Amino acid sequence: MTTTTESTSSTDTSLSVTHLDMYYGSFRALRDINLDVKRNSVTALIGPSGSGKSTLLRCFNRMNDLIPGARVEGQVLFNGEDIYHPSIDPTEIRLRIGMVFQKPNPFPKSIYDNVAFGLRINGFRGNMDEAVERSLRRAALWDEVKDRLKASGLTLSGGQQQRLCIARAVAVQPDVILMDEPASALDPISTLAIEDLMRELSRDYTIIVVTHNMQQAARVSDWTAFMTMGEDRAGYLVEIGDTHQIFTNPRDERTEGYITGRFG
Repeated sequence: MTTTTESTSSTDTSLSVTHLDMYYGSFRALRDINLDVKRNSVTALIGPSGSGKSTLLRCFNRMNDLIPGARVEGQVLFNGEDIYHPSIDPTEIRLRIGMVFQKPNPFPKSIYDNVAFGLRINGFRGNMDEAVERSLRRAALWDEVKDRLKASGLTLSGGQQQRLCIARAVAVQPDVILMDEPASALDPISTLAIEDLMRELSRDYTIIVVTHNMQQAARVSDWTAFMTMGEDRAGYLVEIGDTHQIFTNPRDERTEGYITGRFG
């Protein structure tokens, strides 16, 4: 199988993946993934269910380490550093590469304490009030919650809870934010708010988003990577390129078939 990629210069690259295989025990979930993720951009991972999009996303901050029997072969460079080198602390990687999950998962704490949580456990010594406000503003949530910061984060609507989780992620000032279908459980208005937020955050962060919504990928991403699976059920990368090119003139017929709805 051939893979079509567009390369970026090393100075523009936040994450660089080379010959990545990922296994759950004896099952190979990802096969020979090669891609570069451009800094300060939104990269969308699209493809049919089971093609390894979320598995690949979790490789970027070593979340798969938490699954018994999971192992990775190949290389993932983050700002030129191999995140799977034995000397690298996975906790430090997860601090610099944050994650927002499919279902909003605020802690059973106040809105304020949700945002402050990561700062506190990492020994933040600055002005906590300012840091919480800054993070809530970055997540476009401050104006909605500034008068009830002591209320539980669980009292917020679904869309607000997801933005709270984004505020929690940006509070520790990561370089990369991973988003695993962040709007799939939300209503259309909340979905558009999250999409607008992704575009805004990409000015300062590298965003990688898994989505089954191709209209969403076309709206929010600068780059799109299409994945599918082989007969062995291992996910692999078919093509990555500029989002406009992927959706209007894909180089691979498998990409075209998925985008036009002929399969997947």
